[in-house]
Amino acid sequence: MKQRVIIIGSGLGGLSCGVILAKNGYEVTVLEQGVQVGGCLQCFKRKGVKFETGMHFIGSAAEGQTLHRLLRYLEVNVQLSALDAEGYEQISLNGRRYPFAMGRKRFIERLAASFPDQVANLNRLCDIIEGVAGASSLHSLRHTETDAAINTQYQLLSINQVVDRVITNPELRKVVVGNLPLYAAEKDKTPFSTYAFVMDFYNQSAYRVVGGSDNIAKSLLRTLFKYGAKVYTNKKVTAIACDQSRATGVTCADGSTFMADIVISDAHPARTLELVSSSLLRPAYRNRIAHLPNTVGGFSVYLHFKDNEVPYMNYNFYGYRQATPWDCECYTAAEWPKGYLYMHFCDEPEQRFARSGVILSYMQMADVAQWKGTRTGHRGADYEAFKCRHAELLLRAVEQDFPGLRTHVADLYTSTPLTYLDYTGTEGGSMYGIAKNIQLGPAARVHHRTKIPNLLLTGQNINSHGILGVLVGSMVTCGELLTSEKIFEQIVNG
Repeated sequence: MKQRVIIIGSGLGGLSCGVILAKNGYEVTVLEQGVQVGGCLQCFKRKGVKFETGMHFIGSAAEGQTLHRLLRYLEVNVQLSALDAEGYEQISLNGRRYPFAMGRKRFIERLAASFPDQVANLNRLCDIIEGVAGASSLHSLRHTETDAAINTQYQLLSINQVVDRVITNPELRKVVVGNLPLYAAEKDKTPFSTYAFVMDFYNQSAYRVVGGSDNIAKSLLRTLFKYGAKVYTNKKVTAIACDQSRATGVTCADGSTFMADIVISDAHPARTLELVSSSLLRPAYRNRIAHLPNTVGGFSVYLHFKDNEVPYMNYNFYGYRQATPWDCECYTAAEWPKGYLYMHFCDEPEQRFARSGVILSYMQMADVAQWKGTRTGHRGADYEAFKCRHAELLLRAVEQDFPGLRTHVADLYTSTPLTYLDYTGTEGGSMYGIAKNIQLGPAARVHHRTKIPNLLLTGQNINSHGILGVLVGSMVTCGELLTSEKIFEQIVNG
């Protein structure tokens, strides 16, 4: 008889765990509280124009690279559009633009054009990045022993500690961390290993998903159905039932129940623990999870461009109104926004003009706390005015780098940390869930196992955020049932 697995939440972690287990003979049921699956893979449309909400581009997806092999294993079939190999990221600091080119050689050469005396230091930085990424067999999918010493060392050092030791030019130190909004890094807190995984991931190759990130969710859904899994939307889990030793099933808001041999939660760990009343979870554990810091939230402006007016930009642009990318999450009302990330949506291959784009900037939940508890679309005139003011401020900041942009905008839409909270359930509306913090040591990490032996966790809070971090976390979670060696073998032998 097949073991029954209930998965709470249909974000990337929930869907990928479902595929891995369904492919290996488990009876999988995914329960999603919203109207559509995908979590941060979701997209939305306004006046026929499509926008992405969370995952805007991916890396290492060229033939034979890490993500390509993972997506092939999960039977994900999507069309990709490559970002500019000579500058898939552009960092704007102090009035100058600096490109991040793909591949180690070009990455160094293009930055060395502005910092010729830093070639040796850039090589050293790349050595460390490749060493950290390559030391993890799960992140690299290589037949090598994981070098625990390397990973431990760089999990205990912050990004700026390592960068400042290696790079001697003060401006270049800031440039090489110019894309830190990708993971909401904080100075003196975020471990260098997080930076290394992100830089290695995108430096190999970078792509947008043609037609939007929700195509990844749709493809995973097709794979789940292929292997007999069941997926329900509008099924909000309100309780995880337990006996004296294990979880036995879940109850939903509509009164329906599902029995289970294994329960996997893709929800934020704090939300998951609220569903469990069992004494198997000790108060100290509950208290630690409840008080873990989360990454900052975000304010987004979604731009619908006039037809055939804005050339498609096949790179990501990071603009800063201050001299450093650090500390943009700490601001006063007069300082906001300190920086922003601006990207275009890819509707089709070889795109000439953009139909839509998004501008993202950090925003603390405290800024919108007065409207917490209200519903989307019913927050009142004050909230709408707040969003309008901040959209104007953000557009002014972007127009310093892209003069006249607003004249090409037909419509715009906005979201705040409250929107993220409503649609993804992330604690405090944070962009990337629980923050990695070297100052807290092991206490800042959430393990995929709980004290309830058949209640497991998955998603961006367990390993790392982003498509690679979440998929690696799914491998770890499912490895508890199948063994990581078996999953690794299946991926490698494809």
